Order: sequence, then structure tokens, then C-alpha cells
Amino acid sequence: MLPRFVWGKSCACLWDNPAMNSSLLAGLNPEQRAAVELPAQSALILAGAGSGKTRVLTTRIAYLISTSQVSPSGLLAVTFTNKAAKEMVTRLSAMLPINTRGMWIGTFHGLCNRMLRAHHREANLPQTFQILDSGDQLSAIKRLMKAMNVDDEKYPPREMQHFISGNKEQGLRAHEVEAYDPYTRRKVEVFAEYDAQCQREGVVDFSELLLRCYELLARNQALREHYQDRFKHILVDEFQDTNPLQYRWLKLLAGQSNALFAVGDDDQSIYAFRGANVGNMQELLRDFHVESVIKLEQNYRSHGNILDAANALIANNRERLGKNLWTDADKGEQIRVYEAGTDVDEAAFIVEEIKQLSREGVHLTEMALLYRSNAQSRVLEHALVSAGLSYRVYGGLRFFERQEIKHALAYLRLMENTDDDNALLRIINFPTRGIGARSIEQLQEAAKQYNTTLWDAAARAGGKVTAFVGIIEALRSATKGLPLPEIMEHVLEHSGLVAHYQNETGAKKREAQERLENLNELISSAALFVHENEDDSLTAFLTHATLESGEHQAGDSEDALHLMTVHAAKGLEFHTVFITGLEEGLFPHQNSIDNGDLDEERRLMYVAITRARRRLYLTFAQSRMLHGKTHYGLVSSFLRELPEELLHWITPRFTARKTFDSGRRETESYVSAFGGAPSIPAPPSPKSAWRIGQQVFHQKFGEGVVTDSEGSGNEGRVQVNFKRAGSKWLALEYAKLTPI
Repeated sequence: MLPRFVWGKSCACLWDNPAMNSSLLAGLNPEQRAAVELPAQSALILAGAGSGKTRVLTTRIAYLISTSQVSPSGLLAVTFTNKAAKEMVTRLSAMLPINTRGMWIGTFHGLCNRMLRAHHREANLPQTFQILDSGDQLSAIKRLMKAMNVDDEKYPPREMQHFISGNKEQGLRAHEVEAYDPYTRRKVEVFAEYDAQCQREGVVDFSELLLRCYELLARNQALREHYQDRFKHILVDEFQDTNPLQYRWLKLLAGQSNALFAVGDDDQSIYAFRGANVGNMQELLRDFHVESVIKLEQNYRSHGNILDAANALIANNRERLGKNLWTDADKGEQIRVYEAGTDVDEAAFIVEEIKQLSREGVHLTEMALLYRSNAQSRVLEHALVSAGLSYRVYGGLRFFERQEIKHALAYLRLMENTDDDNALLRIINFPTRGIGARSIEQLQEAAKQYNTTLWDAAARAGGKVTAFVGIIEALRSATKGLPLPEIMEHVLEHSGLVAHYQNETGAKKREAQERLENLNELISSAALFVHENEDDSLTAFLTHATLESGEHQAGDSEDALHLMTVHAAKGLEFHTVFITGLEEGLFPHQNSIDNGDLDEERRLMYVAITRARRRLYLTFAQSRMLHGKTHYGLVSSFLRELPEELLHWITPRFTARKTFDSGRRETESYVSAFGGAPSIPAPPSPKSAWRIGQQVFHQKFGEGVVTDSEGSGNEGRVQVNFKRAGSKWLALEYAKLTPI
């Protein structure tokens, strides 16, 4: 290998080497090679899942350098994670004998930091400006709000943090934010003063890095032209995840003549909640007059049936740029579909399949359990713990280690044992009740002085601390003698935990919704515990929660199953994937159903499917424990969109349904569980007994599932949860329901 050296005119000729260029391009398929060899023009590379996009991006950089089209310091490459940037640099080092240390390859924040350091005076920053992480930023906001006498209960500091960062990520300063009411005007005032405080102290937060850098380039023509002359080639990874400000920053750097080489996949745009704008891809085509759109459709990861399922699903989305994944590999196995009676049965089936796969030689680390919401992990974790299977929650915490669950358990622990100082300290000011750090310090000093517990000291403290004691006493009194699930439900409601998360707004609202789902799942966990254990006391449940909270999480080097949300799974791949909880309201999520926009949810399902290399399971349950009660749901509409020839039903694929022919003669018809409604629905006999959990069809309301019934015959009525119309009570005499 040639020694490393710095680019210069004297060594540029070394790159005009046909043999080296040939080795760079070796092994690329025709589309990949076409992307790498594009002339110096803006282009969009639609890179499907598993199509080798990282290789194309890195090889493009190496090709531009090796053919003397650009120097190593004359291009800029943007990624979304430090890990991806390091991988790109490592690959380049293996391809070319160059010093990569000075190259501009990094994340948006990293590159903006570098630019601001180099031009700190022009950016009105001290040379040694410091960067606030999320925790430091929150502390700075709390300090400022205290100085401004801002009520932190009316304006929660974390909500204020998201208000400030969210506006900056949209490219807005405080004076540009429209405030229609006094509440928003006060938030804008804090925003403005926060910016002033950061300026005085010489610090910037993460969102400020990009906004400050954008403003620097926008107002300083000489500096902007300097970088436009330098970076003739700008390459961007995961372009579908860019937000509006990031795209504006890229446009400033590209100017009128530079080449923007964007690699992305609109079918994998799943981060709208973080501000990502999939529409940037369409804007790129217009703004840069892109003539070259190259589609990387050959997949090197999955077998054919898996890709066919993904293609069929995503074809239902609107406004796609369009591509179709294919592979040289064989069709492989059909996709396995399992319909469980309950969520517990679903988890038990998955555990048995994992055991069998392990016996066949598939390592646990090559298997993943995917779910739409974190709350779904609880039942799965319980089944894995019971079976003694090692697992690792990827990109998140185990159920009983999540913040909101620990808060709820702390209330229960303190109710059960008032001497539990750790529990008291965790919740004495959560939700916020005006008990500050100094008050807690005084409480600890008093307990130490009189050699007593914090609880005893709190009972004598007076004011807000004594009021907290009253809350706990009221919870203990109100829940005495109640069943465990009802204790849980009462505590969550009357402790203020539910209201705290319900009141979150802005960027924090989505996270709060997940925490509420987890709290509801805690009630279900209590109900299951009562069902499975003779000792269903609160003490026994708290012991159970402690035992399941930590010891079963596998170490980094241990062979262990992966549990994760579909969002966390993006970019990963596994031999076997289980996609669980495929029911309406879970996946797709109810919020998307209510909004009438399933495109991003469908992209999320597409990402989930394409994580599997060899074997894919799709599972759902007829009933699921929610809020401590059994609920009956409908199968996910996404399953309907998959071609039946690709599916292997482990459970019975067909169900009997009564229909009538044109002569009104009753016949027995066997149709797919996901087939359409009968053309002439028949009313049930007045004596029919509707089974809870039974799927039915109504001419007006469509498909639904029976959730309750009262009476019989013409005097009876039935409650049906309809997929589109919600829950309704129908009189049997007029219901005109058809069993599916």
C-alpha cells in the first residue's frame, strides 16, 4: 500500500491509475456503478433497503478523488450519526492511501461546529465557546426561568426546552415566532432571554449550532462563496431524514453550480416526529434541476418472498418516487403468520419458535422481536424471563426500568412501606409540587438529626412537604382492600402521574404518549400477575417487578435476543424477525388512523419487513390486555395488503361465514379471514348468541369485533368495536350483523 500523503499537484498524477479505478468499481452492479461514475452534477440516488447505499456513497467519494475530480479536502460528506461517519472514514482509508483526518466528513452538528470554530468572530462567538448537551440546556433554562419568576408548573422547563429547540430547528428566532396568546408570548419572552443568556455566557446548544452556522453563511457573502468554491462536491447520506433547516443549509453550501449527491429512500422516511421532511426529496429534484435519478433496487439482504411482501405493501402509499426491490437469491420461505387467542398466547408462541430456531443452530443474536410501541415489550419480556432466554432491549430500557414505571412503583412502595427513603426521594416532587432541592436537603438534615426516616421528618415539616404526606396517606386509605389492578389504576390517576403526561405538549407530546401507554401496560401487568399467582398482594407484585427489572438483561458480549421498536430497528438486519402486535390501533397506531394518514405507518411496516434476511413472522392476537382489561381488536389492515401466496398461516387460514345467494338460500362459504365483505349481508337469527371476540360485518359501519352483549333475542343488544366507526351498541332486532 502506498504511504499516506497530503493532496497536492505533485501527487495528483498518482490517481490517474486505471488499475486502481478498476479495483474501486469491481463488484458493483450496473446501477451502483452508474451512480459512482456520474459526472459532476446534482443527483438523487434512491437506495432501497439492503441495496448497498453506504458502499455506493463511499465508493463515489473514492472515485472522485482517484480520478482527480476533487481533492480530499475539497468535498463535504454529511451523515446523521457519528457511527456512520466513522464507518465511512474507515472504508475510505481501506480504499485509498490518503490522510482522512482533515476531510470534512461528519454529522450536521459536527460540521457546523467545525465551521463555527474556524469563524467564531464572524459568528459572534468566543473562540472557546462551549456546547450544552440536553441536560445542561435544561439546567440553563430552569435557572433562567427562576430569575424571570416564570411559574415552572404553568410552564414546565422541559416543555420550554422543546419549544426553543423545535423553533430553532425550523430556522426561527424568538422574534420570528408568532404568538397568538399571552401564554405563547411568555414562552417567546423566555426564548429571547435564553438566547441572550447563552450569548453572554458563550455557550450554544445543539440546535443553535446549525442555526448559527446557517445564519453565518446566509449573511456573509464572502465566507459563503469561499465554501462554495471549496466544496464542489457535497454528498449526503439518509437524505430522506433531513429537516427544513438542514436542507436550507445544504442549499447555501451548494450554491448555483456545485454538485449535491443525495442518497436516500423515501420509503424509509419514518422520523417526521423529529422534524424530518420527506418532501425535501421532491424539492431537491426541483431546486437543483436533477436529471439523474438512479434507483438501487437490487437487494443483497433478503430472500424474494420477503421483498415481494415489502413491495406489495409500500405500493399502497401515495406520492412515492417509486422503486421495486429484487434479489438474485431464491424466493425462500413463505412469511409465517400466527393468530393468537391472547397477547400472552402470542408471546408463548414466539418463545417456542425461538427455542426451535436455537435448536436448529440460529443464534439468539440473529433474531429480533419488533413492536410498534414500547409498552408491548412487557408481555414479551415476561415470557422470555419465564423461559430463561437471554434478551437485550436495543435502543431503550426494559419495561420495569423505564422512568414512568419507576415513578409509579415508587408510589406503591412508599404506600406499602413508609420507611422506604429512596421511594420517597424519587416522588416527593414528581409530578412537580413546589418542593425544591433546599427543602429536601432540610428534610434529610432533620431525619439525620433526629435519627428517623424521611417520612417521619416529612410528617412534621409542614407546608408542601406535609401535603405530600397527605397524598400518600389518601392513596393508602382509598385503595385498602381493592384488587391489585384497581389499586394500580387509582394510584396512577390520583398521584398526578397520568395528568402530568397528558398535559405534555409540543415535541414532548409523542414521548409522553408512549409513557402513558407504558403506565396503562403496568395495570395489565398487575392483572396478569393476579391471574398467574396465588399471592396477589401488592408486596408480592413489587417483589416480582424487582426480580424482573434487571437481572435478565444480557451483557454486550452474550448471545441474546434483540427486542426493539421498529423505529430503533432501522439500519439493522437479522436472520429471523418477529413483527408482533399486528392489530388496528397498535400497528398501524391509533393516532395515524384517527388522522387518516397511514403513509408513514406503512413506511414503518416496510422498514420492519425489510429487516429480515431469511425468515419473517407476523403475529397478532384476538384479545389483548389493555388498562388491566381484556380488549378485542381487529387484525391490522397492513396484513390485508400482503399477497396471500406469500403467506403461510400457522393457525387456520380460513373461517366459516354465513352468506346468502341471490335466491336467499343460506349457504356456507369459506373465505380468507382478510377477505372482503359479502355482497348481501344476512341478519342473524334472533336467537343467535354473539361470542365476545367474534369478527362481524355491518352494511353501514363495516368490519368490527364484538366486545360485549346484553340480553337475548329481539330484546338483546350487542356492543361492537368497528374499525372505522368506533364502538357502538346495536339492538339485535335491527343490527343486521354478519359473522366473518
